[in-house]
Amino acid sequence: MKRSEHSLALELARSRTLEEDAKLMSRVAQGDPLACRNLVQHHTGPLVGLAQRMTGNSQEAEDIVQEAFVRLWKQSPDWTPQARISTWLYRVVHNLAIDAIRRTKRQNTMSDEKMEFIDPAPDQQQKIQHKDLTKKVETAISQLPERQRTAITLVHHRDMSNKEAASVMEISVDALESLLARGRRSLKMSLEQHRHDLLGAQS
Repeated sequence: MKRSEHSLALELARSRTLEEDAKLMSRVAQGDPLACRNLVQHHTGPLVGLAQRMTGNSQEAEDIVQEAFVRLWKQSPDWTPQARISTWLYRVVHNLAIDAIRRTKRQNTMSDEKMEFIDPAPDQQQKIQHKDLTKKVETAISQLPERQRTAITLVHHRDMSNKEAASVMEISVDALESLLARGRRSLKMSLEQHRHDLLGAQS
């Protein structure tokens, strides 16, 4: 019963979101600057996060997100109430990031930051270790094949459901779950040597 009530609540929330999105896009189509600013402020952060994780380049990520919003403004007069703005934007950013990766013919890499420390205190040392472990995880994710990296990012970092992530990537839920399984397996192998440190960081 509780599960049924929860599902109903989610459906109602989605319906409200679709209705609110449709009204917002109608205002955008009419040139309402407040509506445009509302959309940009609400969606920019997560979208830049996705693009940067995919491309490994912060400036390129910002350019991709700007292009996505330009395309959204152009789409606003023909917006359909069945589409969620967030899903549409994620799909466009995903596709633009894939194009950027292929265009530059490079793998996503995380640049190593050089840090100098002078006799760090225990708390500082713990922060350094945590940052180092975080960097190792980020690097491992960045080395995944692009589709696995996108699936992991959408589900685990953007908190999307499998259905939402599959919609963004324009693949079936089964295909998404396959990408997730392979991505998790690769990450486990890559991070196995840091297993002790990772478990220590979580405790």
